[in-house]
Amino acid sequence: MAHVFAFWESRAFYDSFMARSHDRLAAAQSGTFKDAQARLFDHRFDVKTGFEPRFTDADLVRVALCRVHEERAEHFVLMQEKVWNPAMAGSPGMVRGLFGEAPGHEYLVLSMWQSAAEHGKYRTERVERLALRAQIEADVAALTGDIVELEPSWTV
Repeated sequence: MAHVFAFWESRAFYDSFMARSHDRLAAAQSGTFKDAQARLFDHRFDVKTGFEPRFTDADLVRVALCRVHEERAEHFVLMQEKVWNPAMAGSPGMVRGLFGEAPGHEYLVLSMWQSAAEHGKYRTERVERLALRAQIEADVAALTGDIVELEPSWTV
């Protein structure tokens, strides 16, 4: 499995790429992959510091995709900002991250970590306590995600 993250300077640049180049590039890659999934999220806020799409100072990315109950969406966003973000930002191995939103009450939490060991410390020590405090079970209808070990040769 491969994860490809693309960051666009603006929606206009993204729309231009989709209109002018996407189909040609996709046709050239036909047969090289199966079961591709793509989602487009709008940046809502940063986690820890100003987000930069730079991967040279991180070895691991944690990506979480959350589908949230409509009536709990406002609470979910508030808890991300007031509970989860400060906890991640306070973890020594966390480099930076972002929180994004897509239509249909879908959210992306992408966090970059110096190493799997540093992410493991955060996870082991805090996740259960934070989940209770943030009332995650009441907010989230579905949660999927992955821990991605970065391959430096794939970074462009």
